[in-house]
Amino acid sequence: MTPRSDIFDFRAAALADEDTSPRTGGDLGPDAGHGFDGDQYDREERAALRRVAGLSTELEDVTEVEYRQLRLERVVLAAVWTEGTAEDADNSMRELAALAETAGSTVLAGLVQRRDRPDTGTYLGSGKAQELRDIVIAEGADTVICDTELTPSQRRALEDVVKVKVIDRTALILDIFAQHAKSKEGKAQVELAQLQYLLPRLRGWGESMSRQAGGQAAGGQGMGSRGPGETKIELDRRRINTRMAKLRREIKEMKTSRDTRRLSRKAHEVPSVAIAGYTNAGKSSLLNRLTGAGVLVENQLFATLDPTVRRAETEDGRLYTLADTVGFVRQLPTQLVEAFRSTLEEVADADLLLHVVDGSHPDPEGQISAVRAVLADVDAADVKEVIVVNKADAADPEVLDRLRRHEKHCIVVSARTGSGLAELRALIADELPRPDIDVEVLLPYDRGDLVSRLHEEAEVLSSEHTERGTHVKARVHPELASELADFAA
Repeated sequence: MTPRSDIFDFRAAALADEDTSPRTGGDLGPDAGHGFDGDQYDREERAALRRVAGLSTELEDVTEVEYRQLRLERVVLAAVWTEGTAEDADNSMRELAALAETAGSTVLAGLVQRRDRPDTGTYLGSGKAQELRDIVIAEGADTVICDTELTPSQRRALEDVVKVKVIDRTALILDIFAQHAKSKEGKAQVELAQLQYLLPRLRGWGESMSRQAGGQAAGGQGMGSRGPGETKIELDRRRINTRMAKLRREIKEMKTSRDTRRLSRKAHEVPSVAIAGYTNAGKSSLLNRLTGAGVLVENQLFATLDPTVRRAETEDGRLYTLADTVGFVRQLPTQLVEAFRSTLEEVADADLLLHVVDGSHPDPEGQISAVRAVLADVDAADVKEVIVVNKADAADPEVLDRLRRHEKHCIVVSARTGSGLAELRALIADELPRPDIDVEVLLPYDRGDLVSRLHEEAEVLSSEHTERGTHVKARVHPELASELADFAA
């Protein structure tokens, strides 16, 4: 394979403007004329915290320290293309650019190096690393983002060449999660993932953190020449391990609360539907359309992280819960999968999975594969799955036809226009488990609680008010059937 590199200009925004582009599909808010997204207060809050471009952090005078503004990072992207087509490599770089913009950076340019495998030293190879350095100088960049998880040695070696900060794809995604997590559980999960990533990457700087020399090392000076560095690094490791243990305990306690709520829904035989899919596929918009939840929608990757559970009902009055989960992405860091495992269990315990796919994406099949890989990691691969192709108003009809042919259970919708949502509601009603025991009961008027449970948990076939009570014919679950046995008509 002949080494080859390509330089791309990523000055154009990787994420289209949501007020002008139809590609946003289901990610438009009520300000665009669609009221189905509810009150988007989080959108205003997030916009207020957005980083400001073009403001320097350099201090001309020490008295300015209280008045500095956060400067938008200027980044150059770098990737090694080892397999797949050129289109796959371009799509991967566009996704990395979208991640960088979501994190609050300005993407200036990108470099792709064609190789059999990444260089073990500098990831790109010494020659291309120097070429990357020239691009960094020409563009005035202050950060390089690599489209993979770098080893600590690769990161250090590349930083030594380009002379600016180097971060990898994993650190970038962790940074986005840290910005967007709002709940106590979400913040704890993100912090745990960050510490797991940081632990093997601790290193010392300068004499103040130099490693112990020992013996005849360090020029043969021996005893008396040992520095305190090893102690400092070990102390940092101990603190990180202690903090990680505390976070795991807290997440376990929060998991208990989540499990209690889930068991309560199961005890009342309330079916559950989980929404999962690639980030920015329109999951939150779909939830808002189906339930009016008012969950934040934004044309960003990982705009919402905290799971949302809302109550809904079928056309025939059966209640069920609809849960929106964190979005997935290609090469989702394993630290995040482990940290968010308790959250992702909402998918594993669901009766039905709505797998949302962005129909306007250049590679929707790649999105489906990436999501299914993560679902397999959290033991959710056996849940009944329906592929929901969203953003049909912006998708290529040929792509939609291809997805319909390849996926056994597939439905095409648009959360933006409302197209296909009636069919989706009918599909959910058909796929949800139904009560299977026929009962005919006469309930006294002082047992309104049982009448209420019948309407909430069962399928009521007929209901009639008589002089002695309410005469009901229904299909119920075994547990409720046993409670109704004394009232058989």
